Amino acid sequence: MKINLRVEYTNSKEPKEIVCGASDLVAFEDKFNLSVTKLGEDTKLTHLLFLAYRSEFRTKSTALAFEEWIDTVETVGASDLDPKSVA
Repeated sequence: MKINLRVEYTNSKEPKEIVCGASDLVAFEDKFNLSVTKLGEDTKLTHLLFLAYRSEFRTKSTALAFEEWIDTVETVGASDLDPKSVA
């Protein structure tokens, strides 16, 4: 299972497509004690930010702490890309 998110950073003109993989989803469920299948029912901005951050941290695209990384984000939301089409 994968979830694709689109993040716009404060220092970039182009949005970034972020793929959240299995380890990111498990980390989310562990941190929030909430199944990722429930995201559509009660989505919070913190949930989307955490998933995007976890993927960026895992792929070494950021070394910032979560709270510091949030300061670099303009917006986060669902991506239009099909999760199955992204490697």
